[in-house]
Order: sequence, then C-alpha cells, then structure tokens
Amino acid sequence: MNEQIHPQAPDHLPIFITAPGETDVLMVVMGIFLVAAVLWVGTLYWRLHSLPERMAHKSEKLQFEIVAILGLLSLFTHIHIFWVAGLLLAMIDLPDFGTPLRSIAGSVEKMAGTMRDTGAVAEHEARPSSTSLPAEAAEKSAGGAKEAIGSHV
Repeated sequence: MNEQIHPQAPDHLPIFITAPGETDVLMVVMGIFLVAAVLWVGTLYWRLHSLPERMAHKSEKLQFEIVAILGLLSLFTHIHIFWVAGLLLAMIDLPDFGTPLRSIAGSVEKMAGTMRDTGAVAEHEARPSSTSLPAEAAEKSAGGAKEAIGSHV
C-alpha cells in the first residue's frame, strides 16, 4: 500500500481521523457511551414512572393497589393523566372507614347473639364446652342480674 498522504490533505490531520484498516477508537468509545446513556435514561424513566407506586408503598397507603394499576395503565397506554392521578392518589391520605365499620358490625353481632358462619365458629360449636353453666346456675345468674337492676332503679 502507498502510505502517502493525499496532495490536497492538510499537513496535520485531527486525531479522530484514522488510517484505512485501523480501528476507529472514537467510534468505539462513542458507541459504548451511547449504550450507557440509553441505559441510564431508561433507568431514570422507569424510576420516575414508578414514583407514585413507591410513594404509596413507602407510606403503606390503603390505595396502593389502585396507584399501582394506574401506573401500569399509564405505562402501557401512554395516557399521562393516569400517572398524574396515581401521583395525586399516592399523596392523599384516605380515611380508613373499614376498620371502625367492622368493629361496629362485630359489636352488633355480639349484642344480637349471632356470629358469622366461619369454620372456627362451626368447630367451636361442634366441640362440647366444659365451661358451660348448668341450667340452674344460668337461671340464678339471670335472677341475680334482675335483682341488681331492680335495686338501682
């Protein structure tokens, strides 16, 4: 091969111009940088996209599942209002109405003398109770309760 420089080329060539048949180091470095940048931007995107879900999970919100579903919907449909709704829902504390209502329902069931039909209750009823009072003792305790109520009236 002829190693002569072209007559119209300048005397000093920049470092990024390589000779024919040699490895282009700048292209290899830029290729690695491009792959790293795409992975970094993708990771940043996923972290930002999962922000509402992480916020709801960290604060143990009741609406965590709803926030997670809104995040998935916004990811797959590209409708950004789902992400905004999930972010707002993750930031709001919804009051817990379920626990007090379950407590009230349990108290009303105790007062009414009925219990829910669960396996533990059916097992308890099938087993003979050694602590049950005889009929006479139950009548005496009921009579004593009537006398106590009558003396306070």
